[in-house]
Amino acid sequence: MTGNTGEEDRVAADEWAAAIRAGDFDRAWAISDRNLNSHRGECGDKHDGPRHQQRIWRGEMLSGQRVLVRCYHGLGDTIQFIRFAKPLRQLAREVIVWCQPELLSLVGRVEGVDRAIALHDGTPEVDFDTDIEIMELPHAIKATRDQVEMREPYLRLGPCGAAPRDRGLAVGVAWEVGDWDKRRSIPPAELRRIRLPGVRLFSLQRGDGAAAVDEIGAIDISTPDIEALGHRLRTMDIVVCPDTMIAHLSAALGCETWVMLHSDCDWRWPKTGSTALWYPSVRLFRQAKPGDWRGVVDEVQRAIEDMMSAAPWRFTEAFAREPSAPPWRAATTEHVLRRSSRADADNPDRNAPVGSGLPNP
Repeated sequence: MTGNTGEEDRVAADEWAAAIRAGDFDRAWAISDRNLNSHRGECGDKHDGPRHQQRIWRGEMLSGQRVLVRCYHGLGDTIQFIRFAKPLRQLAREVIVWCQPELLSLVGRVEGVDRAIALHDGTPEVDFDTDIEIMELPHAIKATRDQVEMREPYLRLGPCGAAPRDRGLAVGVAWEVGDWDKRRSIPPAELRRIRLPGVRLFSLQRGDGAAAVDEIGAIDISTPDIEALGHRLRTMDIVVCPDTMIAHLSAALGCETWVMLHSDCDWRWPKTGSTALWYPSVRLFRQAKPGDWRGVVDEVQRAIEDMMSAAPWRFTEAFAREPSAPPWRAATTEHVLRRSSRADADNPDRNAPVGSGLPNP
């Protein structure tokens, strides 16, 4: 059997994304099966070529096997798709995750993971029966809505002392993204506009973009240690950022996370509305037209003002010093319920799952 042409692959990818966004998982996996079958006759070792382009899983049986899960994409992709370790383990005899060293401790605590070992440029020093790339997992297990939807946080952090509470609304911010799809990056000067009275901005930004921290007027609490970053995210009332690793880490921990999207957002987010099935604590803010980040930040600013007006007592000095308060500050229950009640109006696809696992180009 010959493989698809490039145009056929593109059409199939568009159909797959449409099926996922419509919540039609059966159709999505049928498209994935068809695509897999069309490439089944291709020659060559499946581990040849750039890792992010490799087709690791080619339909091999997973039941009763020692399965090696390879994490060949970004940190955010690993965080998002590690949720499928639990249903995979219900099939497999053992689940070994070969993941980025930065995520080793987090991944090792995820339910369904028997062992986590550090990814490197060589070959894994572990015995296994079959292997699969982590973003192929939902197709391989024919994931259902219940397996995609995050019912509760699935990442667990190690022990850490309770963070001191400060008065005011604590907002963690990031603005720069990696090399893949730079349209996601937000001009840092725009974020200064959410530094409202009673709001304290805390920079989570790493890399070259971190130089803009003073321009924004934020306090730098960034760290290369992702576990430590997780603890710092949990001290925030809100995390405001583009579609990047920080968004996935924050949301997978159950933190209130506001994700700012460009007009042609990635397949994992719905085309319309402010909610996403992947993460119930996420609120989406999207461009009305390409390049219009000012309008997005205007919306974020109004949402912050609404939050502070709805519960001003939460951001007073007396509340900040309350010893019985939890060591992190997520959204109020009232705010979460309000978002849930408006979900149907915001997202016409709310009755079905959004997002699934095609690797980033």
